Amino acid sequence: MSKRLQVLIPDEELVEIRGLADRERLTVAAWVRRALDEAKRRQSNGDPGRKVAAIRAAAEHSFPAGEISSMLVEIDRGIAAGPSLPPPAPAGRQRRRSP
Repeated sequence: MSKRLQVLIPDEELVEIRGLADRERLTVAAWVRRALDEAKRRQSNGDPGRKVAAIRAAAEHSFPAGEISSMLVEIDRGIAAGPSLPPPAPAGRQRRRSP
């Protein structure tokens, strides 16, 4: 079931939002719903205790790592090279091979 949400905003802000929505060929309502969805995704929704426990568990492991300067160079080199492999197929589906 859907519910109506009424929000009062100054006229100038509504003009700005209408302009943003128009540029993306959206209604104001669709633009606002999308903005709210993006804001929800940015919020932390996990249990802080669980996150701290996961960090503590990860900190117990010891893995080899290079110097930060050399790792950053390798990262930059990889970014500059672009993707080298096609993205994996979704689980349960197989990619069709070209003839």
